[in-house]
Amino acid sequence: MAADSDALSLRDRLRDAFWERHANPKSGWSRTLTGPLLALALYRRDRRLLALALAFTALNPVLFGRPDPDDRSWMTRAVRAERWWTESGNGTVDLGWPNVLNAANVPAFGYALVAAYRRRPIRATVALAVSMALKFSWIELIARRYDAAVAGDTGEDQSRP
Repeated sequence: MAADSDALSLRDRLRDAFWERHANPKSGWSRTLTGPLLALALYRRDRRLLALALAFTALNPVLFGRPDPDDRSWMTRAVRAERWWTESGNGTVDLGWPNVLNAANVPAFGYALVAAYRRRPIRATVALAVSMALKFSWIELIARRYDAAVAGDTGEDQSRP
């Protein structure tokens, strides 16, 4: 029984460390480059660039240190909001508001990758721009809800963020 609580505690500490390191604005902003980097790798048919982009995507959340505790940058708030949103029992991709924005992001990003592979740079660029706009819109909406919840004044039903 003690081993279970120790493991849970370790798991919680690792999850906290992951999220806090990912909340560093350098992590979030550099991660925005992975979509275009993946598209470029597909466009150029460059396997090493593709491997580098995938590795960076996987490692990015732990490459940077924790942000300052009072960091109020947009990206830090965005990552903390995403954690709060998902840990509050909300999904990230469904047809409810604001998750529909993130759901629409999936086919837009997929199309961007297909267009890049087919060497259609304008279509790939436009689809990437749409994908990023949808993602940033979703993040901004949940960040506003997070800010309101932290302030204790959501103006909405407290049972659903």
